[in-house]
Amino acid sequence: MRNTVAVELIDVTKTYPGAGVRALDGVSVAFRAGTFNAVMGPSGSGKSTLLQCAAGLDRADSGRVLLAGAEIGQLREPKLTEARRKLVGFVFQSYNLIDSLSVWHNVLLPQRLAGARPDRAWAREVVRRVGLAGREDDRPAQLSGGQRQRVALARALAARPEVIFADEPTGALDLTTGREVLDLLREAVDGLRTTIVMVTHDPAAAARADRVVFLADGRIVTELASPSAAQVAAQMTAVTDRTAATMTGSAR
Repeated sequence: MRNTVAVELIDVTKTYPGAGVRALDGVSVAFRAGTFNAVMGPSGSGKSTLLQCAAGLDRADSGRVLLAGAEIGQLREPKLTEARRKLVGFVFQSYNLIDSLSVWHNVLLPQRLAGARPDRAWAREVVRRVGLAGREDDRPAQLSGGQRQRVALARALAARPEVIFADEPTGALDLTTGREVLDLLREAVDGLRTTIVMVTHDPAAAARADRVVFLADGRIVTELASPSAAQVAAQMTAVTDRTAATMTGSAR
């Protein structure tokens, strides 16, 4: 399964005209199925834009975006929405739960929006795996931040997506809770063969991944395979310093 490409961007560019910023500048990268991938880079390097384009949340200006072998870059609504609901799960720093719904109904919501019949047995297993058995009737306001992130992860996993995109999933959590969420993401890859693409600024979080891709100025500049947190931190420092030096030189 790891020889299959789950997500691929081919020569993707994305510019935000109002800001005069080219967020992605000819990015080509492939993420293999059943692997845990981290994306890092300085502020403004294009990390979130890469995630959004790969997930079909934003459209590239040029290039190709493939999910599970299907090109989504040229799909129009509602076909694009249909593809996202079928192929993709999301975990965000802000959780994005519906406050008026219980844990259980939050977990089932994407499947219902997609018009699919929820697999309740699998959903209950997912809720159990993330440690929320017995909390199904609670509302998000009754949960801690870590528990809300667990709900978000269960929601993503319950639909059995090809890929889960995670944008700073531990950014709002304390160290211990963040580690627990990373454990769950790692288990999703190792136990369920889910593909994960995670944007993070945390070297310790990135070190849980199989591969770390580094961006700077909208381009992929390097990557590391199965690195330690120290190796990630050192590479991140090098990329940041190089970016700062480039900006200083351009300003002269």
